[in-house]
Amino acid sequence: MDRTTGREAYRAARDILVRHRDDYDAAVAAFHWPDIGSRFNWALDWFDPVAAGNLRTALRIMGENGTDDSYSFAEMAARSDRLTTSLAAGGVAPGDRVMVMLGNQVELWESMLAVMKLGAVIMPATTALGPKDLVDRVGRGEVRHVITNADQVDKFAEIPGDFGRIAIGDAPRPWRPYRLADAAAPPSRLATQTAADDPMLIYFTSGTTSRPKLVEHPHRSYPVGHLSTMYFLGLRPG
Repeated sequence: MDRTTGREAYRAARDILVRHRDDYDAAVAAFHWPDIGSRFNWALDWFDPVAAGNLRTALRIMGENGTDDSYSFAEMAARSDRLTTSLAAGGVAPGDRVMVMLGNQVELWESMLAVMKLGAVIMPATTALGPKDLVDRVGRGEVRHVITNADQVDKFAEIPGDFGRIAIGDAPRPWRPYRLADAAAPPSRLATQTAADDPMLIYFTSGTTSRPKLVEHPHRSYPVGHLSTMYFLGLRPG
């Protein structure tokens, strides 16, 4: 199965759930988990083709200070392409675990797309974490790079390890400016090849009964699993 066929299988499964949104029995009868094949990368094989020339709003962020910013699907594809180029130039390689410790901001979403496009592994982290928590996560998570805001960098000052540091805003060396991505030339087409079972995302559990545990999702399970979330939340295109 080629990657285009995998994308169409994913789309067909999505369309069945949308079509039978109000008829659970029909959805159960018609739906089956899509066979996306042995090669799949959600950002490259699904998001980018859907986003090409698509000026509909993909992301809207309304701030407490009255800001209201919208980004189209095409913009998010282009922004994440530039960031992909910048991250690769900064040493982020396929398979590297990248801690993304950001709030609800556009950089969160473009970072996740860019890390996927590189074939690296997203490790999301809340900004509520302190230095002690981060020592544990950086060590046990085998973090190779961190993306965070400048007001968070002091938390990493005493954390051992030779990991790359990328900061949004003004941060001292060795933190590398995230906005170098704005000057990066976007690649015409990334040659990234990820197997459907390669890791895409690793996150830490809440750790309510013991230390937080690492949970891994490959390129196959995480986006396909979101089909059920989409259905039960009632999300529709638009």
